Amino acid sequence: MRAKAGLLALLMATFSFSGCMGEDELVAPPVVEVEEDVRIFVTDKTGASVDISPLQMTFQFSDVGETGKEPSIGITSSGCIFFIAMEKVMRSCDGGQTWEETQDPVQCSPTTSDPYGWVDPITDRVFNVQMIGLETSWICWSDDDGASWLGNPHDSGTTPINDHIKLASGPWTDSGYGALGQFTSSTVYETAVYYCYNKLAGIFCFTSLDGGATFELGGQIVGLATTNGGLHGAISTAPDGTVYVTPRVATPTVIVSKDNGFTWFERSMGEDVNTPNPRKNSEVSTDTASNAYHVWTGADEGVYMSRSTDSGETWEQESIRISPAGVISTVFPQTDAGDPGRIAITYLGSENSEMLNQSDIDGNPWDGNAHYAQNNVTYHLYITFSLNALDENPTFHTYRVTDDPVQVGSICLNSGDCRDIGGSNRNLLDFNDLHIDRQGRVYVAFADGCTGECATNPNATASDSRDGRGSVYYLANGPSLYLAEGALQPLFEPNQAGNETV
Repeated sequence: MRAKAGLLALLMATFSFSGCMGEDELVAPPVVEVEEDVRIFVTDKTGASVDISPLQMTFQFSDVGETGKEPSIGITSSGCIFFIAMEKVMRSCDGGQTWEETQDPVQCSPTTSDPYGWVDPITDRVFNVQMIGLETSWICWSDDDGASWLGNPHDSGTTPINDHIKLASGPWTDSGYGALGQFTSSTVYETAVYYCYNKLAGIFCFTSLDGGATFELGGQIVGLATTNGGLHGAISTAPDGTVYVTPRVATPTVIVSKDNGFTWFERSMGEDVNTPNPRKNSEVSTDTASNAYHVWTGADEGVYMSRSTDSGETWEQESIRISPAGVISTVFPQTDAGDPGRIAITYLGSENSEMLNQSDIDGNPWDGNAHYAQNNVTYHLYITFSLNALDENPTFHTYRVTDDPVQVGSICLNSGDCRDIGGSNRNLLDFNDLHIDRQGRVYVAFADGCTGECATNPNATASDSRDGRGSVYYLANGPSLYLAEGALQPLFEPNQAGNETV
């Protein structure tokens, strides 16, 4: 069950909504005692609570109905939501009330070992990227909300491994690859499409001139990206054409291109908080003025941020804490931004993990890393908004949107060496996703590891929490990340659907 009585108690006196099996039910006014456990935090840049009223928000839950490990989410201008994970592309064009599979088994590979999806926010092209073995990927795309598809394989060569595949798109610049020839709409796709993956030698990134059909330009990125096996996070792009890739290295770092991937440079930040081992994915979001926000998990397991107001040239060196101080272990931070200073972040977090007296995977002193947490630790999904993230003293409004845990027990983040606590704790794999639509509405895709009896049993253990159910939360009521859109209203009346509002 994914309804949160506590949030409803704070935000609504009474509310008619549907139960998890699609049956209409009338929720009575919650008792006062429930309000005491409402998990809403308003914090400053250190994670400390501040005496400011929380943003009034509710979130809609949707069960995708399929395995959702390592999900990607994107929304076209028509309002269709695309959820891509494992072998399937799932689509909902009714606000998550129903989902259907939409994929061409001829144009798109039917199998994968590492999926990724992307919706171009400028052209609405939907991309489905599938990894075939360790040397080849299959990239397919749709320009009609998934009704039809085209696709091509991409051969990564003979040097293993082709892994951590990522794709994104963004505006052309007037230098580097963007300056090749006299571009016209008839010869070059409207946006630059980027495709990155890692091999043992490092990160390889390519730029497509034809909208993702072929990737002839690019190669290995030189520098810090060649360390740690070339593992990296998502590709991010800014309105001014700047491109960001985040390598998984000990000091938080971003790799930046201002010429559509022709050249790259590195910038580091966050030495005051660093990252834990095994190091985790981080992500950059950019707003409409091309300000950049780099979000990562610090060595103390909190979520931190550094900002750049000059398109990645310089970054703040004093890290800003996004997660509340009481959320003491986090994984999978993802972010997106709208207008300047208006950003959203999601992550899985725990308020009850305990440090154990043992060493981590690299033989270092125990630092509270999520993958070694106790058997009864619980992780929930958190969504954070800031409407003044560029201020000297920004404020962060965080909602814990799940009532039952997303995971009971540990979350292993190191695929090559996972400690088995109560069953295979690698079930959530490497990342979740967050994106906004054209109205600035926030959508979060995640894999739910605690379903069925695990979700209803207060004594569930780690061995009960090994699922990876595809799930979505999106903003129902609350502030758009685009200032002009104001306060957003629900996409549909909650009593029309079988999914729940929190």
